[in-house]
Amino acid sequence: MRFLHDRATRMFADRRDGGRRLAELLRERPWSDPVVLGLARGGVPVAVEVAALLGAPLDVAVARKIGAPGRPEFGLGAVTADGPPTYDERILAALGLTAEDLAETCAAERAEARRRIARYQGEREPRRGRDVIVVDDGLATGATARAALRAVRADRPRRLVFAAPVCAPDAVAALQRVADDVVCVAAPEAFRAVGQWYDDFGQTTDEEVVAVLDAARDRR
Repeated sequence: MRFLHDRATRMFADRRDGGRRLAELLRERPWSDPVVLGLARGGVPVAVEVAALLGAPLDVAVARKIGAPGRPEFGLGAVTADGPPTYDERILAALGLTAEDLAETCAAERAEARRRIARYQGEREPRRGRDVIVVDDGLATGATARAALRAVRADRPRRLVFAAPVCAPDAVAALQRVADDVVCVAAPEAFRAVGQWYDDFGQTTDEEVVAVLDAARDRR
């Protein structure tokens, strides 16, 4: 496994700017009939820039973070619309928690993942035997990325790549068992949160995701 990155700290104006810079890096590589999946919601405006430059179809992937009891922003794992949840067993052990303790939260997040899939996904783009690039706006802990990649791996892509404008260096290693490659524009050491690397990191809405996906499908 290997990954490409530039360790220089780099600021992005917004997700579209991050997507354009990421796309420039990705187009230097050879691809076999690629399809680009934006990890909803924030990864979709990044992914549309990648898909446009590569001339690839744009689709969506959905994974939901499973937060700690009383601290929903602290991710212990993630879940997709189908399949088992993914947990960081070391963190669970450190907090004295089990998967059973998080069953209710997991069920709620799975329901939200299914809602988003129903809202966003039109005709599903075939993935088997193709290069699939899963794109997000950044990689912090990697919990949602791992869950999304495992779900996509079940579709038997030719090659499965995760890509983001900015990645925490420590999180990249966590993806090496589920991604064939990880590509980042920047992997700064002083990493606290994805939003710190963007001038504009406002929340992406359902309506924005649907508009981006519909526009991309109309261009095909």
